[in-house]
Amino acid sequence: MGTIRKINAQTKNRFLNMYELEVTKKTGSEGRYYVSSRAEDEKDLKLVTHENRADGVIIFGITPDLQKVLLVRQYRYPIDAYVYELPAGLIDAGETYRTAAVREVHEETGLMLEPLDVDPMYEEPRFTTVGMTDESCARVFGYVSGKISRKYQEESEEIEAVLVDRAESMRILREEYVAASCAYHLERFAVTEDPFADFRRK
Repeated sequence: MGTIRKINAQTKNRFLNMYELEVTKKTGSEGRYYVSSRAEDEKDLKLVTHENRADGVIIFGITPDLQKVLLVRQYRYPIDAYVYELPAGLIDAGETYRTAAVREVHEETGLMLEPLDVDPMYEEPRFTTVGMTDESCARVFGYVSGKISRKYQEESEEIEAVLVDRAESMRILREEYVAASCAYHLERFAVTEDPFADFRRK
């Protein structure tokens, strides 16, 4: 397998950084590889720590009657367009996955989240786009209630929170930009009477 000889930090930002890796490929030839990361210092890169620590949370929230799923329609600079996503955000120091999820849902949508008690396997951090970043996110499942509001959004966020039924879920999947982390759960919601059936702790 390939080996990493040296790590060169390319940027020094708060939320996202670029690192250049000097590598030796499996054939013995030398090359370079570029990695983006939430890590502010190379000592915190997952290729250094070899620990899959969650950077953020992704929340799959539905209404208690199981009839609507919570999505956010958000403007994203990398594609200069709006895309449908599940609510998500970074985990603050000292927060659990579920605490972070409750906070993020409220900040982005104004709604309250009641996290579901699931087998920890389903909440385990998973890599988002491992070919280009070491970012890892935990998933949190739960019921959402209350009234949608933009009151708690940050100035930099362009987010429209929506509760959509199964028919609208299918339309969004067919016609709109949808983040990969959202698409699987939206597909599941659209065709399953109880999307949480397999996740609840037995």
